[in-house]
Amino acid sequence: MTSTLKHDAVTGGDEATLIDHTGWIYWPIAFIARLPFAMMTVGVLMLVVAATGSVGLGGLTSAAVGIGVVIAGPLIGDLVDRHGQRRVLVPVGLVNGILLAVFPLIVMSDVPEGVLLAAALAIGLTAPQAAAMSRSRLLTIISARLAPGRRAQTTSRIMAYESAADETAFVIGPFLVGILAALIAPWAPIAIAAALSFAFVTAFALHPTARVVTVGDDATAQRAPLREVFSAKVLVLVAATFAVGMFFGSTLTSLTAFAQAHGDEAQAGLLYGLMGIGSAVLALGVVLLPARFALARRWIVFSLVVTMASVGYSTADSLAAIIVWLLLMGLGVGPTLVTLFSLAGQRAPLGRAATTMTLLGSALTLAQALSSAVTGWLAEEVSLHVAMIVPAVAGVLVLTFGVVNAVAERRAATGSVAAAEQVAA
Repeated sequence: MTSTLKHDAVTGGDEATLIDHTGWIYWPIAFIARLPFAMMTVGVLMLVVAATGSVGLGGLTSAAVGIGVVIAGPLIGDLVDRHGQRRVLVPVGLVNGILLAVFPLIVMSDVPEGVLLAAALAIGLTAPQAAAMSRSRLLTIISARLAPGRRAQTTSRIMAYESAADETAFVIGPFLVGILAALIAPWAPIAIAAALSFAFVTAFALHPTARVVTVGDDATAQRAPLREVFSAKVLVLVAATFAVGMFFGSTLTSLTAFAQAHGDEAQAGLLYGLMGIGSAVLALGVVLLPARFALARRWIVFSLVVTMASVGYSTADSLAAIIVWLLLMGLGVGPTLVTLFSLAGQRAPLGRAATTMTLLGSALTLAQALSSAVTGWLAEEVSLHVAMIVPAVAGVLVLTFGVVNAVAERRAATGSVAAAEQVAA
């Protein structure tokens, strides 16, 4: 898709940086706009558990949020690719804020479980996914406005920053949920998420960087067909991101069950936040890795760290051991997520950046919610120990998809060399 970015404060030139084009205020707005999305799954889970006493129902309700996200996410991404972020995100953010605001009232009204699940589904259907929109927006600015010599390095840095911002939001979101639930009431995190959605998702949508305007009548023709988003090279990233979401969801829910077994389920959000500390730091540190440490290799190395630490977590039977393994798990999952979204930025078809990013974001959220439901059921109906094994299963899946990706890349490279040799001959 051919596009230009209108920004009143921007001046052109080869020396202009990305911040010159976005303005500094964009970054805190874009970060805070992620928090409602990061808080809703955890907040719904903890509110329902607190109100009903059932980890299983809490997991199911959280899964309903994820199902809504995966249904609507790619559709929202496609609408954004066609009509721009502003026209889509403003109404979506407002509706999502309203639904979040009324959800505590629904939970406290002793309604049937079906109504509760329907309300959670509606929250997921209207989730604005500011993280995916920010990635797409910044990639568009980089490709449209930055000098060619700056693009590769800036893209690498921005994907590292965006993933670190996601990790930090994943830390702050559950941390806020735990703190607000403990200090105020279980409904407080969802109410705060609603207020943030009204204020900051709207501000993000209305920021001047959102004014990406299609140029010319041939823009649609220059946009890659939607089927290219579902190519094997993209789907392997979606599958791996799904496994990362499975890791997040199962870790949080098993932690909730662990904390509940020790008399304080609100502690789960605080424990979960520990994992994100190392995760966010390492995600930012990825930009310092040498270029010869290729993305495919990073995927395998860091997902191996996730897997090994998750195996240790599954054997933990004390709070001290839980904390140690959570910190180690964070060291692997942050760089893994950076790698997946960096590859997605490289492989997104022409004009389909928003669709690709929302597809990965939807997979992450759906898996987080579904694994919450499954892990909650395992914790209640089987045992806490079995529930704590699920993160290790997720780690194995991420590692497996990394190996599949590396093999596919090697075969593609071998085929390209052979074809070049035939042409030369």
